[in-house]
Amino acid sequence: MDAVTVSPKFQVVIPQKVREMLRIKSGQKMQVIAYNNRVVLIPVHPIQKARGSLKGLETRIHREEEDRV
Repeated sequence: MDAVTVSPKFQVVIPQKVREMLRIKSGQKMQVIAYNNRVVLIPVHPIQKARGSLKGLETRIHREEEDRV
């Protein structure tokens, strides 16, 4: 586990092996969440990257007759 130091400007450096593992690039946006006394950073990916990821997914659903109005 790597430790980081918070700078006087409240900045941290994400360790290189974590950046490489998560493919984080310079300038990339990160979602910051405070959760159970922790700070969680989640890489934000453009919605366009998800295009085609659900190919072949069954989109038809069975609905009850009364819902088909």
